[in-house]
Amino acid sequence: MEPKRLFDFIDYQLNHHPLQEAYGGKKDGNWFFWSTAETKAMAEKAAGGLLALGVQPGDKIATVVYKNRPEWVVTDLAIQYVGAINVPVYPTISPAEYEYIFNDSKVKYCFAGTGDLYDKVSKAQENVPSLLKIFTYDRQAGRPYWEDMFSDQGKEEIEARKANIQPEDMATIIYTSGTTGHPKGVMLSHNNIVSNVLAVRSIMPMASGDTVLSFLPLCHIFERTALYAYTYMPVRVVFTGTDNLGGDEGDLKAIRPHFFTTVPRLLEKVYEKIYNKGLELTGIKRRLFFWALHLTESYEFDKQFTGLARIKRNIADKLIFSKWRVALGGNVKGIISGAAACPEKILRTFSAAGIPVREGYGLTETSPGLAIGQFNKGFAKLGTIGPALPKIDLMIDASDGNYREGEGEILAKGPNIMMGYYNKPEATAAVMKTINGEQWFCTGDVGKLVKMPDGTEFLKITDRKKELLKTSGGKYVAPAPIESKLKEDFMIEQVMVIGEQQKFVSALIIPAEEALRDWCKNNAVEWNGLDGVVGHSKVKTKYQEIIASYNPNFSHIEQIKKFELLPSTWEPSKLDGTEAELTPTLKLKRRVIMEKYRDVIDRIYAD
Repeated sequence: MEPKRLFDFIDYQLNHHPLQEAYGGKKDGNWFFWSTAETKAMAEKAAGGLLALGVQPGDKIATVVYKNRPEWVVTDLAIQYVGAINVPVYPTISPAEYEYIFNDSKVKYCFAGTGDLYDKVSKAQENVPSLLKIFTYDRQAGRPYWEDMFSDQGKEEIEARKANIQPEDMATIIYTSGTTGHPKGVMLSHNNIVSNVLAVRSIMPMASGDTVLSFLPLCHIFERTALYAYTYMPVRVVFTGTDNLGGDEGDLKAIRPHFFTTVPRLLEKVYEKIYNKGLELTGIKRRLFFWALHLTESYEFDKQFTGLARIKRNIADKLIFSKWRVALGGNVKGIISGAAACPEKILRTFSAAGIPVREGYGLTETSPGLAIGQFNKGFAKLGTIGPALPKIDLMIDASDGNYREGEGEILAKGPNIMMGYYNKPEATAAVMKTINGEQWFCTGDVGKLVKMPDGTEFLKITDRKKELLKTSGGKYVAPAPIESKLKEDFMIEQVMVIGEQQKFVSALIIPAEEALRDWCKNNAVEWNGLDGVVGHSKVKTKYQEIIASYNPNFSHIEQIKKFELLPSTWEPSKLDGTEAELTPTLKLKRRVIMEKYRDVIDRIYAD
């Protein structure tokens, strides 16, 4: 029987393909695994403990961890079993943000991972009357340990509650990381997420028993929906963080995964490391490296190379690209990138090297997938996302904006569209639009549908509706595609395009430190850290040349006329308590950056 509720997935795995190593992680430096049966048994005991605490259907329970771990799966299942609502939160947010989320959703209990999380949540608890207790996943003196609340009692009550849970019932509230103001709690039902899992399962290039690595935060719907899909397939899930992925001792080489999901920034960092290693080579090895890299520039999905072109690629694959695959474990069948736009150069280079990368698009409000570039022949094209997922309709609405031909706001309709924003009916109404008697969700993204030769329509994203710049001449500029193109250059770490109500478009640029250090070494510029060289005339000239090389890709009004180099990177969290420049999913907080660098921006437009 096809799963209809989130906890049905582990039952499906147990009944059809139980795994001896279903979920794994690392504790005290050693890998450990729980079987399907062990995981479910622990979840039932944890659910019994929740019953003993008096948890009622509809109660809110928070989860927060720095690194994904099997304990999160058990807790998630236990919360579902008793009909409660999982409220996962980012570990990097401030105590004030914890307070807001916990008070807004009236969280009763919280399960916290290692590090300073207990302290952060405990500090917030002082101003959250509903929060009764915090449990830790790791034994800490004087603090409630999660396994100590387990109970073998209440099994009949648990089964009764499970039987009463309907697919349309709310399963979770996920607070968006929003670039402005307080986050909104997105209410998702079992059916919202289950429908997305059923839609993506056949897209993932894996077979039962394969291994996946899970390191994107499970508090984000992208990784969470992927987790349910892994359980349904089923595949062996190994949890980790992003701090020890690469290198000879890294988790990628240790686990040798067949698949994982990621965000573009992590792929960009891998690419930068590969490129910088190429710069360190000398002689024939260096020439071979950059010859192979040059071959990737003509790659297209499904393109067949013959004759001399094929021979060249076979040589490049054996001498260069095979080493890249080994660095990722040697088994990768596919990677899906999401949460932000992935530069086309990254998709092209990795895929050409035999590491297939596809891009997915969606939002928390859409559970999340709307369209995904697929691994099957004919279902992916560089420059687009790919086709809409099954049972999801997309529409381009140009009725309320000044868009280029064929473009407009992307609207979506399907079983994956959220129930609404928690406690915010007006905000919910603001993102829904009635067209011909049907309700459509307004994504806030701008795009168009590109028709393929077989008639299939692929979605292409062009920008965020709210992020469109309007110059003083009344022209609209989409910053995201410009930023994505500029970040293809290995000398650029981060960039934000500016120009709202200005005569021309400019950019704030953070150089890639390793690449710039190497360049300085080869160009007689003394290296004194980023802060010491961003003002150097030779460095400025180099970046002016980079900008000049990319400007022909843009229309006249979109071209970068001026720029400023900045010495410090933008981060998703700040130790000093100030507001971070990035969301937890690494999107630019444009308002924060504009305020922080107001004097720099004023200097750019002073003339």
